[in-house]
Amino acid sequence: MTITDVRTTLLTGPCTNDPFLREARRLRSAAFIEIITDGPHIGIGETYAGYFCPEAVPAIVDFFKPILVGQTVDDIPELWRRMYQCGNFWCRVGLGTSVLNGVEAALWDLKGKLLGLPVHALLGGSQHAKLPAYATGGPSNYPKEKLGKKIDHYFSLGFRGLKVATGSRTVEKGWYTPMTPHEAADFEADKLSFMRAHAGQDAWIMLDGHMGNSPGQTWTVEIAIAVAKALEPFNLFFFEEPLHYTDPWGYAELCKATTVPIAGGECLTAMYEWRVFAQQDSFDIGQPDASFTGGIGEFMAVAKLMADRGRKIATHAWGAGGSLMQNIHAGFAASNTCILEIAPDYAGLHSEVIDGGLVLKDGYVLPPDRPGFGVVLTDEIKRRYPFKPGSGEFNSVPGKNLRECEDKLLAAR
Repeated sequence: MTITDVRTTLLTGPCTNDPFLREARRLRSAAFIEIITDGPHIGIGETYAGYFCPEAVPAIVDFFKPILVGQTVDDIPELWRRMYQCGNFWCRVGLGTSVLNGVEAALWDLKGKLLGLPVHALLGGSQHAKLPAYATGGPSNYPKEKLGKKIDHYFSLGFRGLKVATGSRTVEKGWYTPMTPHEAADFEADKLSFMRAHAGQDAWIMLDGHMGNSPGQTWTVEIAIAVAKALEPFNLFFFEEPLHYTDPWGYAELCKATTVPIAGGECLTAMYEWRVFAQQDSFDIGQPDASFTGGIGEFMAVAKLMADRGRKIATHAWGAGGSLMQNIHAGFAASNTCILEIAPDYAGLHSEVIDGGLVLKDGYVLPPDRPGFGVVLTDEIKRRYPFKPGSGEFNSVPGKNLRECEDKLLAAR
């Protein structure tokens, strides 16, 4: 088997079928990388960069392509090293590394298909008989009656855990984010008291501050500590991204100040960036993303880095179906994975891409058994979800409003 071509497929489709998440995000874009060979198999990988800046992905894939054409998948770490070193000036961290992640994932998928093995078997085998999974729920849809219906909806789909954002979102007024220590602590404690009573003591409940990449309204360490201390009675599985990613020292201070497990890392790429946070003990639970961190190999290195410091990992997975399956395989291969993130009630860019390998039973995911990652990318999928320029997600700022862009794209359909 020899690699003959490397190509990018950009797609746009409904973000989700989840009626609660759909209030905040109606479209999603995705970038898949396909490794073509002189045989019958095609390797498929996804980069999470395709969710944010899909238009930038094809040019970067084409930059790496000559390194792969004519090669085999016998030594994927060496191919990754060549690509990483070739772009060292500009992809040591960030976008280039994230796109490289999708290319390398396609290599692992191809190797799994050639050998008839799931990717987690190629990484040393599954370290877990099953793993707990949670529904990633986006905003806290208010009023509380709606939040209760949201919990019920996810549990009806087979989940036993869920994650929602700090603050709240209503259809009438949009987002609300408390921005003083007292206000934030009182609001979040009141919300978690309701959620715990509604979901029950055995439910896995997580809270997401979404402060890691916020363009404004970012909490200070003082606010984050006040909120975390107020949430200690409610047995949170973790509290995610309560601070910006420019402050690993603040994260470390927060970890020491509360018994609530602090999680983060979805925006970090490559071991170089992760090491800065790990050496500060900035996270109790790291959240690498096997479609963004830099590669399956980088994901495994990050997992070991966290394990060596006595820390767990919880996969981050908000890309499309390829991203989700990459994270599930990598999560099973890492011994310190404690929970998997799953997009609940997903739409076509998940359901039609995942080839039956995702099995959720009693709130737990079972190890996938399909060769490779268990994903497909048929011509019919490509026809059904043609790419719409401008459909990537971004933080709304003056002059570039996400809601307005979605309205224009939907009106043009």
